[in-house]
Amino acid sequence: MNHREFEQLQLKSKLFQRILDEIDVGVHVVNEEGRTTFYNKKMAQIEGMDYEDVLDKNLLDVFSFNQDEDSTLLQALKNGSKIKNAKQTYFNNKGQEITTINNTFPIMEDGEQIGAMEIARDVTKLEKLIRENMNKRGDTRYTFDSIIGSSDEIQEVIEASKRATRTSSSVLIIGETGTGKELFAQSIHNGSSRSSKPFISQNCAALPDSLIEGLLFGTKKGAFTGSIERPGLFEQANGGTLLLDEINSLNPSLQAKLLRVLQEKTVRRVGDTKDRTVDVRIIATINEDPIDAISEDRMRKDLYYRLSVVSLFVPPLRERRKDIRDLAQFFIEKYNQLFGMNVAEIDEEVMSKFEQYDWPGNVRELEHIIEGAMNLIDQEEAISYVHLPLHFRNKPQFKEEPNETGHLEDLLIQKNKPIKPLEQYIQEAETYYLKKVLKHHGNNITQSAKSLGMSRQNLQYRLRKYGVRKETAD
Repeated sequence: MNHREFEQLQLKSKLFQRILDEIDVGVHVVNEEGRTTFYNKKMAQIEGMDYEDVLDKNLLDVFSFNQDEDSTLLQALKNGSKIKNAKQTYFNNKGQEITTINNTFPIMEDGEQIGAMEIARDVTKLEKLIRENMNKRGDTRYTFDSIIGSSDEIQEVIEASKRATRTSSSVLIIGETGTGKELFAQSIHNGSSRSSKPFISQNCAALPDSLIEGLLFGTKKGAFTGSIERPGLFEQANGGTLLLDEINSLNPSLQAKLLRVLQEKTVRRVGDTKDRTVDVRIIATINEDPIDAISEDRMRKDLYYRLSVVSLFVPPLRERRKDIRDLAQFFIEKYNQLFGMNVAEIDEEVMSKFEQYDWPGNVRELEHIIEGAMNLIDQEEAISYVHLPLHFRNKPQFKEEPNETGHLEDLLIQKNKPIKPLEQYIQEAETYYLKKVLKHHGNNITQSAKSLGMSRQNLQYRLRKYGVRKETAD
């Protein structure tokens, strides 16, 4: 080989490497000894590895398989046969689980096998999502007794839900995010004749369309690359209840297929020609007005009519303010048990603000605020303003009111008044806040310092610096 031919060969090799690094599939090549001779960029991303950790290393020194023969590369190397669309789960040298769909081929030269090549597609995230959804099923701990509230608004929904337990008609639960729609769904199931049968819940917004179809209706082996024989949620929930959360997130074509199942009470797995009879009660939830969802093509009108045989409207927390006190106390008791604490109540000043706030996140937001406050409490027995999470205190509705001297008002930029220098503003704001914290803790320096997250000495220094006097010594 002359110099020119050698240069051309090098150029082709670089071009070949560049092409394989740009394609969106992993490529892994081993020689006859099982050592890696080629490893492209995508494969390194899939497996979370660096080139130098894999190249010229024996496959089994880098990756772990349940059994050596589980490696599709080693199977092709050993048997000299092609392997198509094989799903493989294994671990890299950091212990991270990887799942791929592989096409693997022996590499032949002059009739002799000199290695094997694998083309892989990553399905790790999809497999994880499937397992997470499978693990969440069957948890039906809620009954009507779990629903907190004595307001007329919530009691009306509870009574309507109890009447719905007598039949197997479809139910559509309408309510904003965080209102507790799944509590009603589980309560209806547990109060019905289907309570001893499966209850399966699936959030339609949690998975991509390509996966949700197979998950709902099942798959036939070979229907698509990597598919296995798997019953869908309708078959798994047979005899029981299937909750479809955020039904408006399902794309129109899948909504049409769902409508067919509801009408014919049969389900056909993806890639199959056989219809299977199913007996499943459908409860669906939607987090917006169904009329808006229909008009904006997020929900089929015919599916809405089919699902809304029984329609339940769960009111937002701002429309059942009477229940805020009971809900807050329930969450305090819940986190007392979880955290081993003994918080008794919420200050009336804070409770008054709670009852005026609109709660866009509804009951879920209230629970998160209570949990956050209890993480900031030391030895106090009541949740007060200083315990509320900072992002919550910064909301306009939760700003502290000006005191008698109008000190807080003086801190703000006001019309027709000169803007204060930043240093002066910060000093006045800090002085005001230190006074409020001292007052809250009865002028106890130690407790005030803990609440502020600073040392006792640091607090005393600041009090002297700003000329703040405490009325009593601790």
